[in-house]
Amino acid sequence: MLFWGKKKPEEQQAVSEAPTDAAPPIDQKPFKQAIWPVLACGAGLFSDGYINNVIGSVSTTLGKEYGDVYNKSNAASVVPAIAFAGTVVGQLFFGYLSDKWSRTNSLLISTIILIIFTALAAGSYYKGDAVGMFNILTAWRFFVGIGIGGEYPAGSVSCAESSGELSSGTRNTWFILFTNTMIDWGFVIGAFVPYVVAAAAHNTYYSTIWRTSLGIGVVFPSILFILRLKLKEPKEYSQNSMKHAKTPYSLVFKYYGFRLLIVSLIWFIYDFSAYSFGIYSTAILANIYGDSSVLTTVFGWNVVINLFYIPGTMIGAPISDRLGPRYTLILGQVLQAIVGFIMAGCYAQLSHPSVVGGFAVVYGIFLSLGELGPGNNIGLLAAKTCATGVRGQYYGIAAALGKIGAFVGTYVFKHIASPDGDPIKSAQYKFYVSSALCIFAAGLALLLPNVGQDTITKEDAEFRAYLESRGWDTRQLGLKKTGESSLESFPEEAEDSAVPVAKDER
Repeated sequence: MLFWGKKKPEEQQAVSEAPTDAAPPIDQKPFKQAIWPVLACGAGLFSDGYINNVIGSVSTTLGKEYGDVYNKSNAASVVPAIAFAGTVVGQLFFGYLSDKWSRTNSLLISTIILIIFTALAAGSYYKGDAVGMFNILTAWRFFVGIGIGGEYPAGSVSCAESSGELSSGTRNTWFILFTNTMIDWGFVIGAFVPYVVAAAAHNTYYSTIWRTSLGIGVVFPSILFILRLKLKEPKEYSQNSMKHAKTPYSLVFKYYGFRLLIVSLIWFIYDFSAYSFGIYSTAILANIYGDSSVLTTVFGWNVVINLFYIPGTMIGAPISDRLGPRYTLILGQVLQAIVGFIMAGCYAQLSHPSVVGGFAVVYGIFLSLGELGPGNNIGLLAAKTCATGVRGQYYGIAAALGKIGAFVGTYVFKHIASPDGDPIKSAQYKFYVSSALCIFAAGLALLLPNVGQDTITKEDAEFRAYLESRGWDTRQLGLKKTGESSLESFPEEAEDSAVPVAKDER
C-alpha cells in the first residue's frame, strides 16, 4: 500500500484472496446473554455526556457566585475545557493498554479513576481562596478526563466486538444505543440535575448547586463498576489480539493510515461543534434572557434543548442498520447543515425571550440531526473499520483527535464573534461556521468504506491475509490458552515477532 494512497495491485490481490474463515466463527448466544456485555461495556459513556455537559451549568453557577473573579479569570475558559485534555491522554493510554493488556481490566481501571476524581472535583477547596479553588477544580477535572478517556477505546471497542454475537441486522442499532445514546442521555441528565438542584436551593445557594451537580456524577460509574466485575474478554479479542506479539506498526500504518486520518478528521469536526454548543448552550440562553435571569429559567430551557439529542440518536440507530453508518452519517450532516444555515439566517428573530420556545425547537432540531449523523456513526465507523489486534489504539487515536476538536472548539467558539461585538451577529457566525464544517465532513465520509453486519470478522480476515502477504506470522494472534488477563500481568512485547512464515522453524 502506498503511504497515503490506495493499495498496490499485489496487496489488493492478497487481501481479496483472503479466506473468509481465517478466524473461527463466533457462536451466536441467546439475546439476554449476548446483550449483557454490550450494555456493560458501552454504557460507561453516559459519564462522558453527564460530566462534560454539567460543567456548562457549573461554570454559569460559578459566574453567579464569584462574579468577575471567575468570569474574568482564566478559569472561565479552562474549567469547562480541561477535561477534554485529560480525555485525550486517557484515550491514547487506554487505547494501547486495551490492545496490549486487557479490554476488561482497562475498563475497570478507568472506572475507578472516574469515580475518585469526580468526587474530588465536587469537594474542591483551597484555604478559602476562590482562585486557588478554581485551580484545584481544574486539576481534578483533568484527571476526570483521563477516566472518561478510558471508556472510549476499552468500552466502545469491547461493545463493538461483543455486538457481533447479536442477531445480524440489529448490531449497529445496539452498539449505538449503548454508546452514543448513553452519551446523549448523559447530556440530558447533566442539564436536568442542575435545574433540580437549583430549584431545591432556591437559586441562591450557589456552592451547593454546583458541588451537588458535580458530585452526582459519581453515582452511575459506581454502579457500572460493580456490573463490570463480571465481564470477560470479547471473543474477537481472544482470537485476534496482538497481546503476545510485537505489533507491526509500519504495516498497520500503511494499511490503515489513510482511513484513520479520514475518521479522525470527521470526529474532530463533529466534536468541535457538538461539545462547544453543548457547553455554551446555557450561556447562549443566558444572553437571550440577560444578566437578570434566574438559574432555574436558564437551566430549564437548557434541559429542553438537550432533550432533542434523544430523538436524533434513537431514530437514527435503526437507520444505521438500514442505510449503513457511512450514508447515515452523510445524511445527518447535510440535513444539519441546512438547519444550521436557516438558524443563522433567522437568529435575529429567534433571539428574543418572547420566542425562546421557537429558538429551543430549531436549535434542538439542529443538535438532533447531529446525533442522527456523526454522533451515532463516527464511533461505529472507528470501531469497525480496522482489525481487532489494533482496534483499541486505532479507536483511541481517532477519538483523541475528536476530543482535541472539542478542546479547540471550547476556546475558539467564544472568539467566533462579530467585530463590533453584536451578540446576534456573533451567534449567527457560530452557526455559519458549524454548518459549513458539516458539509465538509459529509464529503470526507465518502472516502470511507461501507460497514456491514459482519465487517469486524471480515476485516480481521482481510488484515490477516495482508500480514501474511508481507511475511508476518499470524499464528501469534490471539490470547494464550492458559492466560486470561489479570491485574498483575501488564503488557509485554515479544522480542521479535515479525518472523517470515517461510523461515519459521518449528
